[in-house]
Amino acid sequence: MADDKAKSEGPVVIKKYANRRLYNTQTSSYVTLDHLAAMVKEGTEFEVQDARTGEDITRSVLTQIIFEEEAKGQSLLPIKFLRQLIRFYGDSLQAFVPGYLDMSMDGFTKNQGAMRDRIAEALAGGNQMVENLTRQNMKMFEDAMAMFVPFGAVKGEASKGAKQPAPQTDEVADLKEEMEAMRRQLAELSSRK
Repeated sequence: MADDKAKSEGPVVIKKYANRRLYNTQTSSYVTLDHLAAMVKEGTEFEVQDARTGEDITRSVLTQIIFEEEAKGQSLLPIKFLRQLIRFYGDSLQAFVPGYLDMSMDGFTKNQGAMRDRIAEALAGGNQMVENLTRQNMKMFEDAMAMFVPFGAVKGEASKGAKQPAPQTDEVADLKEEMEAMRRQLAELSSRK
């Protein structure tokens, strides 16, 4: 019943003070980034506000949680992905990236249960499933990017009507390396059960 009340009232408000302390206004207690990470994993919605200005700083705090998790060795974000993400800052397609990433993560989350069931099959039968999912994600990304070709095709080629170049051999090799790393991580996770 308390959970229903909290959900109907909106997100939990967390105040961040100048001394970097985080205060949960719902429980009237100080919390840490680990507490906030646990809240995210439990599905508890929260908003972090600067205690002095009232500014919403949720995005920067969530980014800080990701940074802390990565520093603990919980490497979830591949280096190539991070580099690609950084390249989109200031790019003409920057405004479309958040929506695409949201859509991709929503799709991934919806299929998470089915993926867990099939992970054992994929690990036992090779990495065919991971390759298929990667192909599907790449196709979806290419389709999304094709919608915006007039706004930002390959640099300087939009006016020429040029198509996107085919992936280079080294990019395919990089993707294969990332897929193999994912397969190893999945195998590691399944062996922990």
